[in-house]
Amino acid sequence: MHAGRVGQGHDGRRRGWRPGWRRGPLTALVSAGLVAVLGLTACSSDTPDTAATDRGSGGSPAAQAAPKPAARIALEPAAGAADVSPVAPVSVTVTDGTIEALTLTNPTGKKVIGSLSADKTTWRVGEPLGFGKTYTWTGSAVGANGERKPITGSFTTVTPSGTLGTRINTGDNETYGVAMPIAVTFDGPVTDKAAAQKAMTVRTSVPVEGSWAWLDDTRAHWRPKAYWPAGTTVDVSLKLYGVHYGGGVYGDDDMTSHFTIGRNQVVKADTRTHRLQVFRDGKRTADFPASFGLESDPGRVTNSGTHVVMSKHESYSMTNPKYDYYDVVVPWAVRISNNGEFVHGYAPSVWAQGNQNVSHGCVNLSPANAKRYFDSSLVGDPVEITGSTNPLDATDGDYYDWAVPWDQWLSMSALS
Repeated sequence: MHAGRVGQGHDGRRRGWRPGWRRGPLTALVSAGLVAVLGLTACSSDTPDTAATDRGSGGSPAAQAAPKPAARIALEPAAGAADVSPVAPVSVTVTDGTIEALTLTNPTGKKVIGSLSADKTTWRVGEPLGFGKTYTWTGSAVGANGERKPITGSFTTVTPSGTLGTRINTGDNETYGVAMPIAVTFDGPVTDKAAAQKAMTVRTSVPVEGSWAWLDDTRAHWRPKAYWPAGTTVDVSLKLYGVHYGGGVYGDDDMTSHFTIGRNQVVKADTRTHRLQVFRDGKRTADFPASFGLESDPGRVTNSGTHVVMSKHESYSMTNPKYDYYDVVVPWAVRISNNGEFVHGYAPSVWAQGNQNVSHGCVNLSPANAKRYFDSSLVGDPVEITGSTNPLDATDGDYYDWAVPWDQWLSMSALS
């Protein structure tokens, strides 16, 4: 403001310093007094400090920390559960806290194998449990609030009315031919085939289209749509332990199989030309004269269709009471079905080989030619026979898989 003015009078006229009146110490004191009365400082226009009004009040409610929660414990299965599958998920999960210590014990007090997650919030069982047993939890969890809570409870696994074992036809680290089916045989009838099939998997080193099919209530086979690619490695996993097959019957074991498919070798035999030819990777490597089953007798006909080599025997004893022969030993016998059909050596029929069909259903070769074929063959090789009046079918034993058209094979899956 102007240095010579201090305000206005009651009448509205301005009051000013009289001319010639010099400003002295008293004036300065009055001015200082006015400043003190107003409570202002000469160098600031700040308003009074209001922080002092909050001092000691504890701040606003939003600024206060929320209380930390206690641990929440979840058991799977729930405490007191009964008839639990021995392969059902079994775990303990802690929310708003961590697992401090935990054991699951069987009725004898033996600890069950399990694993704790890295963040210590979940413990999961790491092995199958037993049938008809009670398992007990013992342990503790610590909540975010620092409080310790006990982990307790128990559950009981199902007691089956019966269990079924299984067998598989493929051996570990074996090599098979390109027509080899995977055959799983159960020790009794399976009612819930879908449940069993879901637990059976086939993995291959190269993409292979294939499917399970149930041949009856006790047999499930897996085969590819076409012959296996040569060199394929195959892993079979049967996670059947604890699987409910229906009617209170459960699987009693898991099984695995790892095998390899070898070179591509296919036999093509024609009952009309009396020849058996061997093809390796598409190239013919042998052409043998042969004698097949006598066509005039339906009981002696060699069936047409794709057979599969099932086993090999350097010598084999043949018996057929219907045709009155017993313990006829033949060399270099390769079984191709379960109805008595073999490719084998037989010197007495050499005269007919390449000319007539005189056998009782087997494929007769000379002993030397039979040895050559025997040495080249693998279990799982296809033997394609054509020209006869009887087709291979389900009555011919286990490996009639390739006689079933693919669409029909797919319809035989429990998951079709």
